[in-house]
Amino acid sequence: MFNIVLVEPEIPPNTGNVARLCYANELNLHLVEPLGFPLDDKKLKRAGLDYWPKIKLTVHASWAEFQKKLADQPRYYFSTKGTKNHFEASYQKDSYLIFGKESKGLSEKLILAEKEQVYRIPMVSDQVRSLNLSTAVGIVAYEALRQIKYAI
Repeated sequence: MFNIVLVEPEIPPNTGNVARLCYANELNLHLVEPLGFPLDDKKLKRAGLDYWPKIKLTVHASWAEFQKKLADQPRYYFSTKGTKNHFEASYQKDSYLIFGKESKGLSEKLILAEKEQVYRIPMVSDQVRSLNLSTAVGIVAYEALRQIKYAI
């Protein structure tokens, strides 16, 4: 279906929540190291509940390794620095939906290199820096599923 990619996630419960979302919607989860926690972290496991053995999880040693394994599938990057609204994206099956780490997001170098595919989630208030990572993934994932008319 879709591939959710977390680049260097730092907060275990966020990744656990994303993992549960992935399992609930048959999405693949990719984690790009370095991670800010071990994969056996209690908070990570608690947020993902007992679904961990069933989650389609791939861990990549680095961004460079991840890029080598990418097929020619469409990629969408999400950042507060994106110039296009995520509703403007035309999501396709098997796409990679790529999110950066909680403290810094995606690297500026990556954003510049992929600027035509970088999207943002709009927020009414300009007083909030960004949304929680797992919230952002949920917003984008359900919009992508809606666009391909995923039957639930």
